[in-house]
Amino acid sequence: MTKAKSIWMNGALVPWDEAKVHVLTHALHYASSVFEGIRAYQTPKGPAVFRLEEHIDRLMFSARVYRMEQELSFTRDQIRDACLQMVAGNELKDCYIRPLVYRSYEHMGVNPFGNPVHVCVAAFVWGQYLGKDALEKGSSVKVGTWHRLAPNTLPVMVKASANYMNSQL
Repeated sequence: MTKAKSIWMNGALVPWDEAKVHVLTHALHYASSVFEGIRAYQTPKGPAVFRLEEHIDRLMFSARVYRMEQELSFTRDQIRDACLQMVAGNELKDCYIRPLVYRSYEHMGVNPFGNPVHVCVAAFVWGQYLGKDALEKGSSVKVGTWHRLAPNTLPVMVKASANYMNSQL
């Protein structure tokens, strides 16, 4: 991953190294965040963001499922525009875009309500996910003994941070 110049945080452009959240942020303790992973590719007409509208729709759906949508201070279109602004403003061509909606801090405890909902969008150069040689030489993988979460355990159709803990086991 290569640092970009700035990150969009709650409507403000913040220098990369100054984009921080409080240590008591609810999302850090209770995984109360949803996100998207979006790619932009260089074309003869400039960077093209792959299926941006669909990604933003899914982000908003995820926020709705986790009951954050009503507390968002930004519209769908503002978040979409922030994604485009991060690509252009950071002068990126081939890049990865990560919009994140998360509960910040105000109250501790499992109950998420009362913690403000924040939005940030980062864009940066992130080469081959599995490394440069993966496409030509392959990569080592393992099949774990843990099972994927059942659909009646957590909303697996939502791109939420909590759903990815299972993949790390």
